[in-house]
Amino acid sequence: MTQEELDALMAGGLDDIMDEETAEPDTQDKVDSSVETKQETAPVKQEKESEDNDIDEEFVKGYRVNPQTAWPPPPPTDDHKMVNQLDDVTKDSEKKATEMFDKLDVINGFFMNAESSCGDLKKDIDKNIEIFTTLSEKFPGVDAFLEALKRNESMKETVENTIGDIQMGQDEIMMAMDMMQYQDIHRQKIERVINVMRALSKYMSSLFEGRIDDDKRVSSAVHIVGDTTTENLVSNDDIEALIESLGNK
Repeated sequence: MTQEELDALMAGGLDDIMDEETAEPDTQDKVDSSVETKQETAPVKQEKESEDNDIDEEFVKGYRVNPQTAWPPPPPTDDHKMVNQLDDVTKDSEKKATEMFDKLDVINGFFMNAESSCGDLKKDIDKNIEIFTTLSEKFPGVDAFLEALKRNESMKETVENTIGDIQMGQDEIMMAMDMMQYQDIHRQKIERVINVMRALSKYMSSLFEGRIDDDKRVSSAVHIVGDTTTENLVSNDDIEALIESLGNK
């Protein structure tokens, strides 16, 4: 029964409605024709539903973000929640950056120890050079003293080159640490984006906030006059319950 019939019933036109109900056998052919029409269009609806099911399955299982495709927004799962993902990115990046700084600091400590050891070795080589220089001057005929002097001078040059390489490695580590500072800047930018998104979310929530709780709101009408749909209309049981409730008042 439509809303117009319900309005006529409430207005006291019960006799007219009863007359229409008695004329129901005459309209059986129309009902049968409408049923046949629905049956004929059923395969088309099934095809559309199958297409929709394919789209839904592809949407849920194989969703890919593509700016060239007009996909709807992704489902609100944990894998697609933007703030959660950004929080994970900032957390993981900060953790990995801290670990990287620690590793670079350890490597720099090894370089410093190696430089200190090379410095001590250089001092011992300088003493050897001083001794063999004196011996070679006092005993010019002894080739062993001159040969030992040349070997120590060569070792000193090697140690100096090693110290230079260690110092260059320390400089590279300091430059790497300086470049790692940009990781913290990127983290701060992401956190700023998160804060803006959260502020917008709270603003939208407050903008659509109502004074009445949802559980206290009146349910929306199923059918309104002027709608083209014929589904979910008021049933006879609903009308009888309405009449009974009016009689009790």
